[in-house]
Formats: sequence, C-alpha cells, structure tokens
Amino acid sequence: MSIASRIRIEDVRVLADDWYILKKTVFSFQRSDGTWQRLSRETYDRGNGAAILLYDPGRRTVILTRQFRYPAFVNGHDDLLIEVPAGLLDDAEPEARIRAETLEETGFCLRNVRPVFDAFMSPGSVTERLHFFVSEYAPGDRATRGGGNEDEGEDIAVMEVNIDEALAMIGAGAIRDGKTIMLLQYAALHLFSRHDA
Repeated sequence: MSIASRIRIEDVRVLADDWYILKKTVFSFQRSDGTWQRLSRETYDRGNGAAILLYDPGRRTVILTRQFRYPAFVNGHDDLLIEVPAGLLDDAEPEARIRAETLEETGFCLRNVRPVFDAFMSPGSVTERLHFFVSEYAPGDRATRGGGNEDEGEDIAVMEVNIDEALAMIGAGAIRDGKTIMLLQYAALHLFSRHDA
C-alpha cells in the first residue's frame, strides 16, 4: 500500500546547502484512525551510499579501515572509527561505486561482488539508503596502498582482522559503526562456517 496518499506537503524550506542539503518540511499526515495531523520535520539529504565487507573464508579474515570521523568525535568518540569500506554513490550504480571506493580506500580490486541487502541507516532525519555488499578477497588482490582521497581529507588505514576478533571488537566497544556491525554480523551468520572455528 502506498503511503503517498496519506501525506500532504504544505511547505519545504532549504535550511542549509553547503556540504549536503538540510530541509525543513511542514506536512500533514493521515493517522491510522483517519484524522490528519500537521507535523514539521528536518531532513538531511546526503545522497545514497554503498558499503562492503571483504572476506577471506579460508583464512577467516576481513578487511576493515580506520579513519577520523568528526561527527563521532564531537559525540564523545576520541579515537579513529573502524569501518568497512563505504562511500556515497554520487549518481553511479551501487556496485560500480563500491568497486571504485574499495580500490580508493583499501587498494583491493574486487572480484565477485554480491549484494546482500539495503537499509535506511537513520530514517528519523537522514534520507540516505545504504546498499550492502560482500566480496571474497585474497592478499594478491591488493593493487595499491589505498588510503583514501587526500583532497577529501581522507587518511585511511587498512586493517586485516580475524572474523572472531572483529566480532569481539563489537562487544568490547572498539567497533561502533552501524554499517560495519551489520556486515560483520551478516558474515558471522552467512559467510563463515561455525564448524571451522
């Protein structure tokens, strides 16, 4: 059932259009009892993105990155953030973009990229829809050093971590990035056999 018939947009104002677009929208929403309620919401539009977990099932390892994230820092995370490779689509197809982003960040050329799901990461205020992928890798697939795009302020370190260690890092609070936690848990359920542990 389409929700569009239950929304009446009344006013949209752009509050900021610098790094990304912040809008304030006034709308009426038809509640489940049939009454209409007037609401106001701010939405932050940064475009859609993609994230990927590189994994080696034979060696039971994954590739992660470490980089500075200012929003996490100002919210009390006084360390680099450990993440899977990810980036905005910038009008590209999700698989094409994640291949380019992975090479840029980690130096790995991807072989068989497989989509696993997509999700809205913070739907209360951010419009971004994130496409999640997995891909097997081998050490010989690394073509460059990686490190990210210096012009965009990226200074990315690449980590190769055992899957069990990565999962333990979630519980210890060393990995706090939502997309990374989601992909590591997916890997534990679907990519690494528990009988091999």
